[in-house]
Amino acid sequence: MSKGLIHHFELYVSDIKRTVDFWGWFLEELGYTSFQEWESGQSWRLDTTYIVFVQAEDRFLDIPYHRCRVGLNHLAFHASSRQHVDEMTDKLKERGISILYPQKHPFAGGNNHYAVYFEDPDRIKVELVAPE
Repeated sequence: MSKGLIHHFELYVSDIKRTVDFWGWFLEELGYTSFQEWESGQSWRLDTTYIVFVQAEDRFLDIPYHRCRVGLNHLAFHASSRQHVDEMTDKLKERGISILYPQKHPFAGGNNHYAVYFEDPDRIKVELVAPE
């Protein structure tokens, strides 16, 4: 194992079914496989890293997530190429998922940063970025 690599991260979500539907296809497109599944959560793994989604308890759903508050701003994933970003952008649109910053797409992160940005069902921003 390489020191410092992310082992896993866990996100609490407002609707686990909706989250699994959203994230499942996306993560599997990136090479992740289903790893763990239980009544209130599910995870996917790629090599030694895994991502966990857990249903938040009702008592914690009163304040919705917002990426500009203290905490997570967004999750960024590597794409294999610019073509991969374009293909995934098309798949996102086919699924009715809005692309963020459409007027600047695919250079919303800058002239040398080729990526697609979108949001998950809880409005967590997700980025898929091509290698430079």
